[in-house]
Amino acid sequence: MTKTAMMPETFINSARRTIEVESNAVRDLQEQLDGDFSRACQIILDCSGRVIVTGMGKSGHIAKKIAATLASTGTPSFFVHPGEASHGDLGMITESDVILALSNSGKTAEVATLLPLIKRMGVPMISMTGNPESLLSKAAEANIDISIKEEACPLGLAPTSSTTASLVMGDALAIALLEARGFSAEDFAFSHPGGALGRKLLLKVKDLMHDGERLPSVIESTSLKDALIEMSDKRLGMTAILDPQGRLAGVFTDGDLRRTLDLDLNLKSTPISELMTADCAVIEPQLLAAEALHIMEEKRINGLIVVDKHHCPIGALNMHDLLRAGVL
Repeated sequence: MTKTAMMPETFINSARRTIEVESNAVRDLQEQLDGDFSRACQIILDCSGRVIVTGMGKSGHIAKKIAATLASTGTPSFFVHPGEASHGDLGMITESDVILALSNSGKTAEVATLLPLIKRMGVPMISMTGNPESLLSKAAEANIDISIKEEACPLGLAPTSSTTASLVMGDALAIALLEARGFSAEDFAFSHPGGALGRKLLLKVKDLMHDGERLPSVIESTSLKDALIEMSDKRLGMTAILDPQGRLAGVFTDGDLRRTLDLDLNLKSTPISELMTADCAVIEPQLLAAEALHIMEEKRINGLIVVDKHHCPIGALNMHDLLRAGVL
């Protein structure tokens, strides 16, 4: 192998050509969607078991990712190596499952070897190939067309555009199934409980809010001085203001305090009701903490009062609570 001296712009031009070729391959997929794609979706929706995804070589790497995406978006799935399948792993597949087989050529030997066994088991098979006339395509109940015009590899040898097309089509399949199942953000959270994503999707407002004695609150007739003492004691930078029925009448925050500094006010006689923000943002306890973050960012505020169905304050949380919990 002989190294060729290249100028910096040559590297950029090569990268741009690769991106253009692969972008065209992805764009062409839209025209290749047909009844077989819909049939594949229905076969999977009717499946009471799992989707077993298989593929060899680079297709195998893509198949693993597709299996992971399906599993995390509401379609139980896992990857089985075609070589290992014929040496015992076929026992992992049951009659209630569906097989999704990937092969750009549609004639990969390790996958083709499984066809008689799959037929004998009576397991429905969906193929994802670049050759609709191939052995694998003909044996499948539905073939998803991932054919491309050219590989990005200038030698036409290394799987590049073809693997990108497979990956994108796998995502298209997973999302179509997600939408058909009505898969929600909360459903997604239970598949991703760990890390920052899990915290954003699983933590609810009630898990983080300050409640009971930790909730800063005063009644409408409370003086500004006593309201400030309540805010200082509870250290949340705000206090809820209650009406005679115990419902939320408004909120007074550090920001409100800064805006009153230029006013000639008597701290002991001025009722907090004259200074509070009456039409304040609130949130319900069962909502996700991520929604609290969204409200705070949208309204440019640092805290929220949590209310029940009667609009009575039951808790409070601020941006620092979200930061400590890793929601930010």
